[in-house]
Amino acid sequence: MEQPPELRGERVLLRQPAEQDHTDYMRVDFDPEMLHMYGEDRHRRLLKTEADATAFLEAISRHPHEWCVEYEGRLIGQARLTVRWEDEKARFAIGLFDPSVWGQGLGTEITKLVLGYAFETLRLHRVELKVLAYNTRAIRCYEKSGFIKEGIEREGALVEGTFHDDIRMSILRKEFEDR
Repeated sequence: MEQPPELRGERVLLRQPAEQDHTDYMRVDFDPEMLHMYGEDRHRRLLKTEADATAFLEAISRHPHEWCVEYEGRLIGQARLTVRWEDEKARFAIGLFDPSVWGQGLGTEITKLVLGYAFETLRLHRVELKVLAYNTRAIRCYEKSGFIKEGIEREGALVEGTFHDDIRMSILRKEFEDR
């Protein structure tokens, strides 16, 4: 399987897994806020296992359009495009598991790098995503990157026993090029 190219930004590098990533992943426990933003139970578990690290990195290496996110020489998260070639579109996902890097604009930098790859290299027509309505930090990142809110999936996610809305957002190639 062909691997995606490295994508280098001003502060981040999107790349395939490296030997040090296992240690970097294990160094940071699951953060309750991160689990909540992913739509998972914050009390589920806070400790990672060696199996978690192995599965996380193997999944990235097997996916044709997924990257490890490196910042200051260490793994801090991942980014992924799930492409539907017949519709010339992809679903975007990003996760930064290290809370020490939140709020620094890295998510926006990563998102713009992946959008450049999606539209300029893959020549896709559309990139879309779904985000929990209470994940305001992610929504701001996506809007800064050019995504437009398309609608609400009312009570589409059951999180910790409560239903929450999902926001659907997208960006088209023309909108990306016009920016």
